Amino acid sequence: MANHLRLASVNVNGIRAAYRNGMAAWLEDRDIDVLALQEVRAETSHLEELLGDGWHILHDAALAKGRAGVAIASRIPFDGHRAMIGGEEAQSEGRWLEAQVTKDGTQFTVVSVYVHSGEVDTPRQEAKWAFLDAMDARLRELDTEGALVAVVGDLNVGHRELDIKNWRGNRKKAGFLPRERAYFDRFFGPKGENVVCNDGSEGEGLGWIDVGRRWAGEVEGPYSWWSNRGQAFDNDTGWRIDYHVVTPALHERVEHYVIDRAASYAERWSDHAPVVVDYRV
Repeated sequence: MANHLRLASVNVNGIRAAYRNGMAAWLEDRDIDVLALQEVRAETSHLEELLGDGWHILHDAALAKGRAGVAIASRIPFDGHRAMIGGEEAQSEGRWLEAQVTKDGTQFTVVSVYVHSGEVDTPRQEAKWAFLDAMDARLRELDTEGALVAVVGDLNVGHRELDIKNWRGNRKKAGFLPRERAYFDRFFGPKGENVVCNDGSEGEGLGWIDVGRRWAGEVEGPYSWWSNRGQAFDNDTGWRIDYHVVTPALHERVEHYVIDRAASYAERWSDHAPVVVDYRV
């Protein structure tokens, strides 16, 4: 048995369509322990049917059918779970799902997250602000001494210029707004220290770690989402908006990080690529 927990996260853009387009073959080859899914857009029965035997499944479906939805599938039985953050105005509606699993005596908390895409000066952006506020509050609660917590999924914000190929053309668009990026400045800022954010605001750093950026270093990308328009995928004109956000204790256990980018446009089964990380047990 491998001495790591292999955690994969992916926005499937509708799991039934993803399976029709080749997701099953990818999953069969990857030896995943825990699989965090976003934008499931299906019923729990569909997940059970598609994933098949050997998986324990948690699913927080959106209230509106055919939209959002997050799930966690695990080869290991769950110790517990939770599926709500924020107050009445920031209910998850299929966007936040926490679960605990224990492998070889080591307990991990995995959170599958699907942040709103947002749209400037619309109610969709107001919902995104409310969700990011709720996420900020919950991250503070989850970061207890020595906790092994991974908050993973489609966070729909490119934190830095390195995270978006065409960042100059997106500075006034949802996903790269200075105020959105400021949340991430605080998430990843030194814990307890005052952080001056890219929008000029200041706030307390939370001390969480962006595994992808730490692993890749100061390079463009690697990207995890590409528009279906034009030649974005072929030209690697992408966004890195799919994250593993982890506590310092869990970051010390990172053994390997990779984005499973498809070999060609025709072989993609989602507009996002899976992010796969091995954490030492």
